[in-house]
Amino acid sequence: MTDSLEGQFLIAMPNMEDGRFEHSVIYICSHTEQGAMGLVINQVARHLSLEGLLIQLNILQDEQGIHLPHSLREMSVHKGGPVEVERGFVLHSDDYVLDRSTLPIRDGICLTATLEILKAMADGTGPEQAMLALGYSGWAPGQLESEIQANGWLTGAASRDLVFDPAFDNKWQRALQSIGIDPAMLFGDAGHA
Repeated sequence: MTDSLEGQFLIAMPNMEDGRFEHSVIYICSHTEQGAMGLVINQVARHLSLEGLLIQLNILQDEQGIHLPHSLREMSVHKGGPVEVERGFVLHSDDYVLDRSTLPIRDGICLTATLEILKAMADGTGPEQAMLALGYSGWAPGQLESEIQANGWLTGAASRDLVFDPAFDNKWQRALQSIGIDPAMLFGDAGHA
């Protein structure tokens, strides 16, 4: 597949009909003839903390929470998408790789979906940069291409800085600006002659 969007951003158009993806920025982890998979990088699960999740998964005991690195205590848990919302995925820098578990994507960004990476993060031996998401966004063969053609999404080069930036509330605007689009000038309806 020569037109793969793997390692790029999908940026929701203002007229996105599916409310779950309104103003979403999705990092595409895989895009083949079999479909596509990505993680929303700008929606946070406000009711859940990483520390609480680590305790729930028995990676930490309650009293160990105070020993977590500051960056982990402050890390948000993202809503990666509506598919398999009970499953965790970590986008991370390539300074941490698990044999047969880590998928290198592009430009030093990897994906790992095992408890081992969470354990490594909790004990300070994990990746330097990471973003945890519950669930993912998925498309059947040809579905994503159809949604792009129907003016549902814009695509653009992904920025590692934007992927891992903890300030999530303006990522949609910043992603649009990174591809040269002023969000205030963007209209969702396509013109047809």
